[in-house]
Amino acid sequence: MAVKTRRYSARDVTVLVIGLGVAIAVNVSVIWGPTLASIGLSGTGWNGIGPIEWIGGQNYHDLSAEYPPFWSAVRNNVLWLGFLGLVATPFGLFCAVLLDRRLRLSRFYQGALYMPVVLSLAVVGFIAQLVYSSDYGVLNAVTGLGVDWLGDSSINIWVVMVAAGWRHVGYVMIIYLAGLKAVDPALKEAAAIDGANERQAFFRVVFPTLRPVNVIVLVITVIEALRAFDIVYAVNKGRNGLELLSVLVTENIVGEASRIGFGSAIAVILLVISMGFIVAYLSQLFREER
Repeated sequence: MAVKTRRYSARDVTVLVIGLGVAIAVNVSVIWGPTLASIGLSGTGWNGIGPIEWIGGQNYHDLSAEYPPFWSAVRNNVLWLGFLGLVATPFGLFCAVLLDRRLRLSRFYQGALYMPVVLSLAVVGFIAQLVYSSDYGVLNAVTGLGVDWLGDSSINIWVVMVAAGWRHVGYVMIIYLAGLKAVDPALKEAAAIDGANERQAFFRVVFPTLRPVNVIVLVITVIEALRAFDIVYAVNKGRNGLELLSVLVTENIVGEASRIGFGSAIAVILLVISMGFIVAYLSQLFREER
């Protein structure tokens, strides 16, 4: 029996071409265009006004040897990623597991945990100032410690990470909660029949089925950790212990001393780091599936 193939009319083809064309054009102009431009400009000494001068890898050499804020920013970004990945994300999963048990007032708890997600990191930064400020902060007023939480460069990064983690927990919680709702109850029943307790059933039966959700959470966590900018800029413009790679990119490209080539080199390093985490994890994931 011959299979009939559908013939698209000229109108269908036009709609498809326009729809795909607009999507591809936006993708190229907003994402891939600036990305490729940054890669190219990272090898130049362009200041945005004069002629573009090719200097090869000089910007990368200067970053590692003659630009002290760079290594501080790398350290802070690694700390940020570690805190979100090892503290905030597991806590969000823990909250999702508790709420999945249909606790009393679970809707209220779910809304309370998710509420910070609707706030931008800049707003979270202003809230952090209200809590941790040495002059008018709630924390010092209640405890009477008198600690300069945001001004002390040895502790302010941890304080700001806690504020950012407050928002991240709600984001992760709602994603994992959706994944847990999709788990087949028969799997849990089968594990219980086999004699597995709740902990064993979760880690050996439920959690492996959440692998697609884990990929989404990983990507979100890496992106959130590496693109963090708003909150530290709102606190002290990303200085005095709160240096991040995203802040250095902004300072060098649109700051007082515009060094677009130098800032583009930092942006390229940020891109490589983020892609490295994601590609390594996805490669391992696909290898296990095969």
